Amino acid sequence: MSSLFSELRVRDVTLRNRIAVSPMTQFSSPDGLVTDWHLAHLGSKAAGGAALVVVEQAAVAPEGRMSTHCAGIWNDRQGEALARIARFVDSVGAVPGIQLGHTGRRGCVEPPWRGGGHLPEDHPDAWEVIGPSAEAFGGIMPRVPRAMTRDDIRSVVQLYADAARRAREAGFRWLEIHCAHGFLLSSFFSPLANRRTDEYGGDFAGRSRLLVEVFEAVRSEWPERLPLSMRFGVTEFAPGGQTLDDSVELARQLAPRGLDLVDVSFGGNTGRAQTPWDEEGFMVPAAQRIREEAGVLTAANWNLADPVFADAILREGQVNLVMLGRPMLANPHWPVYAAMVLGEERPYDMLPVQFSTWLNKYQRSRVNNGFGRVVGADPDAFPNAAE
Repeated sequence: MSSLFSELRVRDVTLRNRIAVSPMTQFSSPDGLVTDWHLAHLGSKAAGGAALVVVEQAAVAPEGRMSTHCAGIWNDRQGEALARIARFVDSVGAVPGIQLGHTGRRGCVEPPWRGGGHLPEDHPDAWEVIGPSAEAFGGIMPRVPRAMTRDDIRSVVQLYADAARRAREAGFRWLEIHCAHGFLLSSFFSPLANRRTDEYGGDFAGRSRLLVEVFEAVRSEWPERLPLSMRFGVTEFAPGGQTLDDSVELARQLAPRGLDLVDVSFGGNTGRAQTPWDEEGFMVPAAQRIREEAGVLTAANWNLADPVFADAILREGQVNLVMLGRPMLANPHWPVYAAMVLGEERPYDMLPVQFSTWLNKYQRSRVNNGFGRVVGADPDAFPNAAE
């Protein structure tokens, strides 16, 4: 068996393989409520063979959304809508996960198909954006955030705890805290965004303080038996940003507090970053270093669509889990495709019986397997199914 299709046990949760669906904001949640769109979008990935399906970043407060149509979990009605997705994902053998977040100064924007920039301050749907300091992100996000007070900070910590409770009550079995991509927690950790001079700024201890407080508050509401991960922007790809050394140290400090996995991504606190977008698996080396030096499980993101590459980084011990976004949008049955490429004997068995029964019965040739000729596959890998 390839490493990609080995199980992974984290606390009391067992993933059926090492393929996870990354949280991807859909900008399709009026009043913060997920809809049938999300059920179809996420349900297709769960039924397609992924082991873990993570719902997009759910805002812990109205002002924590990206746009007016982004998912939320700041009230019980939203929790009830999310529970429907958790139930379906679980019913087809995948683990339902959800990501909690607050966008901070990168919130109050238009959907990306309308430009993705800040709404003007006088727009009827606009809200006040907040951040660690009165420092604008810049570019198409020019609004200067209000620097948060200590009361604001205490409120945000409680909002995360309340959201974790709702996620637990909705039936999710994996929880992730978003601390990347320039959103609120990420901006506190970054010297590029955090210019505070109080106990929440300055040195490593100050810049990491809010992250630790939020993590501890969430862990207190999240069951001991269930995994808690953090999507962490471990580097800025920009001068003057947080260092990978800082990120390793934060992961090392959170591990004994109950951090199970670091979902490795980039900081995203400046539009001047030189992110190597065209490089395959460009976050993998950072993930490997955190795994080895902090002693926690890691997941890699970005440019992992090649099954052979994804399997190799798992087999070589660089990461423990691969997180896929766009590849799963393009092909919700990517796990089946990967199984074919890697020569798994019965690739359709990971699908619900409503699919696998017919696909196995009529798999008489690679022309009839639904994928045509699979690039990279061993032509003798799949025995013909019995008629």
